[in-house]
Amino acid sequence: MSPRRPLLTFSNVELQPLESSIIFNPQPLETEPFKKPWYYYLPLCGTVSLILAPHPSLLYVLVDFHLQTLHKPLLFITHLLVTYTLTFMAFSSLIVCLARDPGPANAPPSRIEASGGEEEEEMSMREALMPDNDFSSPDRWCRKCWAPRAERTHHCSICNRCVLKMDHHCPWIGAKCIGHRTYPAFVHFLCSISLLCLYIAVVAINALWFAFQNPFVVNEFTPVHELVLAFTGGVFSLIVGSFACYHIYLIYTNQTTLENIGPFLLLRHLPPLPRTGHSLSDPPLEPELSYMQRRLVKDAHGQILMYDLGWRKNFAQVFGWNTKYGWIHRLWYGGASLGDGKTFPRNPRSEEMLAKLAKELVKADSDR
Repeated sequence: MSPRRPLLTFSNVELQPLESSIIFNPQPLETEPFKKPWYYYLPLCGTVSLILAPHPSLLYVLVDFHLQTLHKPLLFITHLLVTYTLTFMAFSSLIVCLARDPGPANAPPSRIEASGGEEEEEMSMREALMPDNDFSSPDRWCRKCWAPRAERTHHCSICNRCVLKMDHHCPWIGAKCIGHRTYPAFVHFLCSISLLCLYIAVVAINALWFAFQNPFVVNEFTPVHELVLAFTGGVFSLIVGSFACYHIYLIYTNQTTLENIGPFLLLRHLPPLPRTGHSLSDPPLEPELSYMQRRLVKDAHGQILMYDLGWRKNFAQVFGWNTKYGWIHRLWYGGASLGDGKTFPRNPRSEEMLAKLAKELVKADSDR
């Protein structure tokens, strides 16, 4: 009986070392760009409509009251200039938010300016793909984009992409994310709208007060416009102004909206936990925490400000400029934050406070 022949033979195959066979040649993922449906732009149309809606009534009040009743053309021109200056500033920052990318977290190699950019990109990919690397660390890897993720970068499930220093996803500006390169313009937009609404409300209230005191001098239809302007201007100045004040507070403490409303993001920054004496993951996961451990994290969240460097440095980080008079053009549209949006200096006290939180979590877990 003849010997059986093997099904596969490897006599002609030249074996190579394992290190030479593994080639790291990172390429950008060929993902389809997110195409927004038409109804995504309806809130943006509503935003533009709300900005332009009070102007016909305001012009009617300015012409009828300040020109024909008071006969004060200088006051009329002053109100006109202030109103449309604030309107121009609001539209300028809105256009910046719409036209500018909030922060390309995973830019293709063609966008890397430095000559050694491809080598640095390759090294970062190599480090990220090493077997001993921790994919759950906050500044390593995005499992949805399957690409490196920088510090303070978050993945937007609506836009299906990672955004540098993502603050939130805003449907009112064309369903776009607010990130590192658009956050100053967004805050500028909120402040401009708040000032515009407040100014219109003050002008309308003054004219309405004059109409109550002199009912036979003014036109009978003018108080109706003044009443509507005073009410809507006051309401929107309170609503939009509240958001503006909230974001000024975030800049004051150097936080984003996601960092402020997500206390359990601190878990990703905890130092390595001891290997024994607890049943927690490293870093701990939110679902596995007990009630007491959740309270510890929430209480620590208000005290551990990871990137708070003092209000002066915080504002300089967001609204900073390089030139002497760089602040002038930023008054018109807000500008963009300086830096690459990937690395941020940390509060020197944060590491000590995170280590203390980690010990308290381990102790609470051992007491369960």
